[in-house]
Amino acid sequence: MEEEGRSGDSSNESGVEEKKKVMVAIDESDCSHYALEWALQNLGDALVKSEFFIFTVQPIADYTYLYASSFGAARTIPPLSLSAPDLVRSFQENQKKFSLALLEKAKGICNKYGIVAETLTEVGNPKEAICEAVEKLNIQLLVLGSQGRGVIKRALLGSVSNYCAHNAKCPVLVVKKTV
Repeated sequence: MEEEGRSGDSSNESGVEEKKKVMVAIDESDCSHYALEWALQNLGDALVKSEFFIFTVQPIADYTYLYASSFGAARTIPPLSLSAPDLVRSFQENQKKFSLALLEKAKGICNKYGIVAETLTEVGNPKEAICEAVEKLNIQLLVLGSQGRGVIKRALLGSVSNYCAHNAKCPVLVVKKTV
């Protein structure tokens, strides 16, 4: 015999139904936008009843080339005549603007499906930042796109979806774009 409140529903102790939390992690790739569209088309009814998050990561870049560009001939070009710290700050601001524009575009796609989404961005290693966000937000389903890299590229560059599938504290749905 099942106990009340333990029959697979998502009610808390007070009997109030808690919304499921679903997160789609995106980047600028076609694969991640395909995963978002796929989730909206195939999970739409469930998403309407869920808290839905769209998440992107601003990767930590190697700024050595920016420092190098602040010396020598590059310094004579007026737009690049910023000091190295100013150049790095400018680059980071542009990276943040790009991430916010990416999230706004994704939010617009969600609106076409009648889905309200909360957008979030973090700075860091994409693999780790996604898994940390899953844990922090208590996400129940993570949706990711697959870049479709071959075995060698995946071994050399790593795979965000593979890392998340093994390390995220929730089920992970990896959506592979069909050719």
